[in-house]
Amino acid sequence: MKFIPFLFLSFICLVGQAQSPKRVNFTPSNYYSFFAAETKPVLNILPGDTIYTSSVDCDGFDKNGIKRSIGKAENPLTGPFYVEGAEEGDIIKVTFTDMKFSRNTALCLPYFHERSMPSSITDLVKNNLEPIVWDLDLKKNKAKLQAPTEHLKNFEVAISPFLGCVGLAAPKGQEVGTGDAGPFGGNMDFNRIAKNASVYLPVYNKGGLLYLGDGHAAQGDGEINWMALETSLDYAFTVKLIKSPAQKLAYPRVEDATYIMTVGLDATLDNALKTASKGMLAWLQEDYNLTIEEATQVMGSSLEYKITEIVDPQVEIVAMIKKTALKNISKHKK
Repeated sequence: MKFIPFLFLSFICLVGQAQSPKRVNFTPSNYYSFFAAETKPVLNILPGDTIYTSSVDCDGFDKNGIKRSIGKAENPLTGPFYVEGAEEGDIIKVTFTDMKFSRNTALCLPYFHERSMPSSITDLVKNNLEPIVWDLDLKKNKAKLQAPTEHLKNFEVAISPFLGCVGLAAPKGQEVGTGDAGPFGGNMDFNRIAKNASVYLPVYNKGGLLYLGDGHAAQGDGEINWMALETSLDYAFTVKLIKSPAQKLAYPRVEDATYIMTVGLDATLDNALKTASKGMLAWLQEDYNLTIEEATQVMGSSLEYKITEIVDPQVEIVAMIKKTALKNISKHKK
């Protein structure tokens, strides 16, 4: 074996160590209510590292019931995290490796949003803005009203933690509130964005600038109360950087062990559905090289939809196909 200088060997070791995935613990001290590129990053992270952190609930209360955000900010979020190497046009894949409740209570409004019911009904509860407290049984994964009425004394719902907000900074010059969503992600309020799920987001700014938060214990489709069962969460995530993809991502994608899913957002449900459907068509053509005619048969036989959000400025529909429906179609070699 040839002699290799000690300094050169040390350099190789240091490079190897720097590139090895590592655990990073991050405790937030400030929270932000805009998906904005101008906010100074709270932490630079390397693709492959696992970040362990937490988020307050939609009103800014932490696991101890202490309000950590300033003012009446909606959905105060943890971040932004600067992803090393991310550039405009890339895709950031965020995978949640862990997610759990950090307290045993959640809040929900006794309210119906104006998009969910005729005005003759929504007017009856339009002033009900005092949240109702739910108790979370973290052993049984069930929630019950803390002070139930006679008819609801035995009512309980299954709970599973998920994040309502996962998004990057909006395109340069835009400052989008965390009550809204767009091509960059944002307040998607989709209950499959949970442990072991991955979210694909298009990058509009250097570093991506990832914001996370808005913990939920449970939520019916549409979030028609204007609040889910809102709570605080602890979670861990990793990011993967997809450089200069062959096809730019127009809207977020979500993937878990069961489904591939595409997000559609618009001011109307009609257009949100078309956007979600178009996103699914693009995914099938990219990964399986399907012709348009072939895609009609796959989607026409196997597509599912969820109306995930109707109370935000942009309503949301998610198109979903089970992976089992695609298992006998050969994937396109990229």
